[in-house]
Amino acid sequence: MMQNIRRLELGGRTFVLVGTAHVSRDSIDEVSAVIESESPGRVCVELDEGRYRSMTKAASWESLDIGKVLREGKGFLLLANLALASFQRRLGGDIGIKPGAEMLAAVDAAERLGIPWSLCDREVQTTLRRAWGRSGLWGKSKLLASLLSGVLTNEKLSAEEVEKLKERDELDGMMRELAEYMPSVKEVLIDERDRYLAARIFAQPEASLVAVVGAGHLDGLESWLRRFSAGEASVDVSDLEIVPPPSTLSRALGWILPLVLLGLIAAGFFRSGAEVSLRMLIQWVLWNGSLAALGSALCMAHPLTILASFLSAPAATLNPLVGVGMFAGLVEAFLRKPSVRDFETLNEDISTLKGFYRNRVTHILLIFFLSSLGGALGNFISIPVLAGGL
Repeated sequence: MMQNIRRLELGGRTFVLVGTAHVSRDSIDEVSAVIESESPGRVCVELDEGRYRSMTKAASWESLDIGKVLREGKGFLLLANLALASFQRRLGGDIGIKPGAEMLAAVDAAERLGIPWSLCDREVQTTLRRAWGRSGLWGKSKLLASLLSGVLTNEKLSAEEVEKLKERDELDGMMRELAEYMPSVKEVLIDERDRYLAARIFAQPEASLVAVVGAGHLDGLESWLRRFSAGEASVDVSDLEIVPPPSTLSRALGWILPLVLLGLIAAGFFRSGAEVSLRMLIQWVLWNGSLAALGSALCMAHPLTILASFLSAPAATLNPLVGVGMFAGLVEAFLRKPSVRDFETLNEDISTLKGFYRNRVTHILLIFFLSSLGGALGNFISIPVLAGGL
């Protein structure tokens, strides 16, 4: 049996796990063949309702209110979602396969054979929000930088290279790299979903099941299914569907940076007088505002947006409840309001860097991201600069 297909006999039940590459032509053929040969009591697929709906119906963005997204602090989340969709869409385009086509092939095969099927993954928005909630600004920036690099690169993968992604050694290496680079994100994206998928699969009543999942989940699924069968773990995964509110510590940390900056400026006043304190204040404003403005400028923002980034960055630093990216994005949205066409072409535009800049929706999100990152870098640079001036 192929390495990416596993048969588990647990407590009188049969679980056949089919590991796929999400943009693989061979995976599509393999999935259909396994379902036909096994003729299971049920087919389970690694999809949630939202993703299944978006894959089977034309995605509609016309109702998206970009201003509301920014005001509610969801700019990072939306940009990450679009960047991930961009990477998968472009990767699939390289070899003529739509992302997730093998999951739809599993559903089609089940319906053709009259086999019940189930969507067993956690809602993608819940997964992203849990991952986002565990990441600070630096973690969010690393995640977005990683995703956006998939948009920036012109490298194309062949069908053979995509198939290689299903090999266990390749996947193990990728998972270890992700765990080291962003451990909290890896826990939410991989480990939690392993448990969630396994619980949903195990909870199905049929004695024989075929589960079609990404190859990176095979080890985790097998481990959890064995634990469920042995009674070592509960199949209740309601805790994984909760988006926890920010912790008291994380909320407090948002006020620490402005207090440190103000403390340094105050120390300059008491140690060396008003002139030194004023010079330190100007240094901070210049570093903070200039790098925020530079972030907007790199996105080719409207000149007034660049100015707004510079002016709002210090105020945003002193009030963690708002952010310079929100101000910059809202100003750009006001000056260059997205048109109906921007929403209609969003799915195509996210496939290329040029499209990200051309489409006003993603352009606003890029301004939001880079101005936020620039302002944050300016603040962190300011701390040693101000401390050195005491």
